[in-house]
Amino acid sequence: MAEKEAKGKREKVPRQEMTEQKPEDRVRNFDEVPFGYTPEQAGLEAGRCLQCKKPKCIDGCPVEIDIPSFIQLIYDGDFIGSARKLKEQNSLPAICGRVCPQEDQCEKVCILGKKDEPVAVGRLERFAADWERAQGEVEIPLKDPPTGKRIAVVGSGPAGLTVAGDLIKKGHEVTIFEALHKTGGVLVYGIPEFRLPKAIVQAEVDYLAKIGVEINVDYVIGSIRTVDELFKEGYGAVFLGLGAGLPLFMGIPGENFCGVYSANEYLTRSNLMKAYLFPEYDTPIARGKNVVVLGAGNVSMDSARTALRLGAEKVRIVYRRSRVEMPARIEEIQRAEEEGVEFHLLTIPVRFLGDDNGWVTGMECIRMELGEPDESGRRRPIPIKGSEFIIDCDLVVVAIGAGANPLLPTTTSGLELNKRGYIVADQETGKTAKKGVWAGGDIVTGSATVILAMGAGRKAANSIHDYLMSGQKNWP
Repeated sequence: MAEKEAKGKREKVPRQEMTEQKPEDRVRNFDEVPFGYTPEQAGLEAGRCLQCKKPKCIDGCPVEIDIPSFIQLIYDGDFIGSARKLKEQNSLPAICGRVCPQEDQCEKVCILGKKDEPVAVGRLERFAADWERAQGEVEIPLKDPPTGKRIAVVGSGPAGLTVAGDLIKKGHEVTIFEALHKTGGVLVYGIPEFRLPKAIVQAEVDYLAKIGVEINVDYVIGSIRTVDELFKEGYGAVFLGLGAGLPLFMGIPGENFCGVYSANEYLTRSNLMKAYLFPEYDTPIARGKNVVVLGAGNVSMDSARTALRLGAEKVRIVYRRSRVEMPARIEEIQRAEEEGVEFHLLTIPVRFLGDDNGWVTGMECIRMELGEPDESGRRRPIPIKGSEFIIDCDLVVVAIGAGANPLLPTTTSGLELNKRGYIVADQETGKTAKKGVWAGGDIVTGSATVILAMGAGRKAANSIHDYLMSGQKNWP
């Protein structure tokens, strides 16, 4: 009876909202938008957790964090203990607390969410990780005795960082090879500062370095060295976490006009190469006044909101389906709207228009209607004959997805690729067709979420450990 009364009290506490910058202020800077929970807010939100005997939230988490336990520690006031409980399963909690779609994973299956708003798992995760870092009490975990085994991790995105963190703690020697000059992969080149500060990513990378992971930047595997050469140099296993960084375009007339960017280039110039600080950082970027972003995923929202911060007077999202089918997180769509981004739905461009100097001046578009669902489960957009019209613009960002960079796959014999050029790997182990090589994250699935890449990294790390410690006999 007492337990039921306690649960009833917890349920009556409203979900705690994070304070954040006002829209009219934040569009003028690249600072992080939400400020995070105060200790008082975190305690109240943690108190909403029912501490279920059979928690479904753990099953909803790709890396199987013990969610009730870390939340209970926050409720008890043991914030450092909560962060360390998180890190038992997740090496990147400060990142996941900011960018993972908890609403479609752990929070989606929260029991409290059946008759109330679910517990804000992601916000609590962020709070605990930030608290530990702010207090300077990041703990170096105990590692298993050295095994003498060496693993090469190609790529330092969320999948690669997870593999490295898991295997270094198991006593192996781990080396990360990153092609760019900064570690973090899509976390640093693809996600803007206002959504994921670079200092947060660097702190997580520094944590891995402190526990023994060797990190090499400006190192392109497939060019400087091949996978086969890594094996010859003594690595017993190689994990490929390359991401999906090949820009995709629509293949319509006019895409070669100046001012038509891929989202990859646009965001990389701004995020990683700091073009928004030009001329302090000598990386120019076109600053359109009338900007159009094609697509409606998180990358589209990031591009649109970046354009506003770079001085655009009007920014429009153009998407071929309706709002219901938009793949971006709801909170990212809402923040874009609050900042003034306009949405032109059920619309698709058919050609770009330009001036005599080769700069884009507009798009000819056609209106769409939705038919039956396609293989994605979303209703297929169908052009409406005779509905063509012109949208004026001086900058276009194409954010319709990304493909697999072909450099490493084409220099590595024995890998199996699917029709889209992604590496074929076992879903449960990450094993590829080439002995001793694992792959995970976007290079296998195509563009997906940070936490799904981390989940793939976790499975691959376990498989690599079993392989190395069993005498390397079984493959696949």
